[in-house]
Amino acid sequence: MSAILLLEDGKVFYGKAAGKIGTTTGEICFNTGMTGYQEVFTDPSYLGQLLVTTNVHIGNYGTKASESESEHIRIAGLICRNFNIEYSRKQADASIQEFTEHEDLVAICDVDTRELVRHIRSKGAMNGIISSEIFDLDVLRSMLAKVPSMAGLELASKVSTTAAYDLGDEKTANFRVAVLDFGCKRHIIENFVNRNCFVRVFPAKTSFVEIKKWNPDGYFLSNGPGDPEPMDYAIATVREILKENKPTFGICLGHQLLALALGIPTFKMHHGHRGVNHPVKNLITGKCEVTSQNHGFAVDAKTIAAREDVEITHINLNDNSIEGMRLKEKPAFSVQYHPEAAPGPWDSRYLFDDFVQMMANN
Repeated sequence: MSAILLLEDGKVFYGKAAGKIGTTTGEICFNTGMTGYQEVFTDPSYLGQLLVTTNVHIGNYGTKASESESEHIRIAGLICRNFNIEYSRKQADASIQEFTEHEDLVAICDVDTRELVRHIRSKGAMNGIISSEIFDLDVLRSMLAKVPSMAGLELASKVSTTAAYDLGDEKTANFRVAVLDFGCKRHIIENFVNRNCFVRVFPAKTSFVEIKKWNPDGYFLSNGPGDPEPMDYAIATVREILKENKPTFGICLGHQLLALALGIPTFKMHHGHRGVNHPVKNLITGKCEVTSQNHGFAVDAKTIAAREDVEITHINLNDNSIEGMRLKEKPAFSVQYHPEAAPGPWDSRYLFDDFVQMMANN
């Protein structure tokens, strides 16, 4: 069956239907990873995004339940070149078609993704609509016009847990880590549990008073989707956490929320960073890391550079954007990228060790 992709600026791409037959909208973005499509699809940070996969083959090794980063697919739609229903991995549970159809994901394949990515890199992130049931461009334009911009959109509360839950062994754990769930990936929590931490995951809008009652040794600010600026509830909680002077660690959206709590603004990027091969330099050690990234917002570099109480710890070697920071007078630090990987390289997992050591020192 045929399918169509219409972009906000009027650009049209034609292809074939994949996944569920239907219509979906969202902000278009692209990921440059060659593997890890299932982890990307299920990353809560992708909520509301139409994902373009730059790798030519998607689905060639199937899907496996244990490799999902959350309970469901989070992307709003999928755009790819070759949608490989037949897969080679014996350990896989299902094909890409079975997986996406079961999760009601609308997709389009046989698209010239190279041309599409070059268009996004030139014109910037924008909304789009995929349909395998409606082919009238005027109707699609009317539907697309109603889709809100990602800028100013609060999405974290939509993917956060609705009730607190625990992971790890409370009796043998060395430390208690309170996770503020703004869309936390499963593999992040696994990294804490594997380092003998007892973790309690709290809903995004949990009050600081309630979190403090649990008496954690450290606080973690998770990744998540959407614009961080409208998240007044989270920014206020982070400010209260900083007053505690207990170890605090933020990843991606958590990094941005820490910055906003300090009065450092964030901004929407031209087309964001998404992939598993982004070069980052650790300014403290002088070493470089190949990192996994997924973000469309970033921390303002000029403002943070002018602050005497904050130190820039990591920068992106492609565009010199801020990738990490730490407070000079408080035990708090954060990074814009994903040290847990899943997918991606393990170059940055030392950050979890740094956080554990910080709790030990404290």
